[in-house]
Amino acid sequence: MSEPILPELTPTPIKDRVSAVWVEYGRLDVIDGSFVMVDDNGVRTVIPVGAITCIFLEPGTRVSHAAVALAARAGTLLIWVGEAGVRLYASGQPGGARADRLLFQARLALDESARLKVVRKMYAIRFEEEPPARRSVEQLRGIEGARVRALYRALAARFGVQWKSRDYDPTDWSSGDLVNHCLSAATACLYGVTEAAVLAAGYAPAIGFIHTGKPLSFVYDIADVFKFETVVPIAFEITAKLKRAGREDLKLGERDVRRACRDLFRQKKLLTRIIPAIEEILSAGELKREEPEGVVGPAFPDPEATGDVGHRS
Repeated sequence: MSEPILPELTPTPIKDRVSAVWVEYGRLDVIDGSFVMVDDNGVRTVIPVGAITCIFLEPGTRVSHAAVALAARAGTLLIWVGEAGVRLYASGQPGGARADRLLFQARLALDESARLKVVRKMYAIRFEEEPPARRSVEQLRGIEGARVRALYRALAARFGVQWKSRDYDPTDWSSGDLVNHCLSAATACLYGVTEAAVLAAGYAPAIGFIHTGKPLSFVYDIADVFKFETVVPIAFEITAKLKRAGREDLKLGERDVRRACRDLFRQKKLLTRIIPAIEEILSAGELKREEPEGVVGPAFPDPEATGDVGHRS
């Protein structure tokens, strides 16, 4: 008898997934068709890879070729990070820039008028008010920086946390204070799910509008829109709780922040909002999405997938 033909694997849309999981000190592999984490004692933990937006791989983690291939097919972003998840070393690409969307994004970034409109839209969504008129991108960046510093001070006062500045030494993570440690862990959570959403939407993480010159410039742009309604208050709240309890432990703060971010992302339905927000922001540039002239279509078009437009199937 011939073996049954399995249906084609299609990625689950981002909006229907959980946000992220973190793994350390173990081996990711595919065993008996399941995506599993195997610890040093041989204990297997099954991870529902297709239902997760991104998996953070911390120090002590090894990944098999089969696991990477399955994660890519399932549209799950693998992110190799340092201690506490605050240093990004590399990331997989479960989807990525579609030619039409990449060209559209690049046109917006290179057109000064369109870029300014996009930046103004980000400002309006983030602060829930229109930005000052007749300001350049650089001027708006300066105004935004002043408002962000004020928001940090306001949250510090609200939770009773001593606040100096957003500062830490990336080469000596343990030297940072608790509040900055919690803030870094919280923003790492947000950057991970945002990068996965940007890739799933078919855009390039590196082509930013406010942030430029970084591999994740556009990820930072989009994450900043949601940062102060989601992860930053969590970081200050957990810092305050740990200080009141006399438990200023960096590892404990990191763990509590991750759990709180996971729960908040679900409560606020963040994954259902990021991709529509990306489209709304880029549409503000008022450029038409046009196919370049003279383009020849593929000889064998890809079948329509159930996942997001940037997912490979």
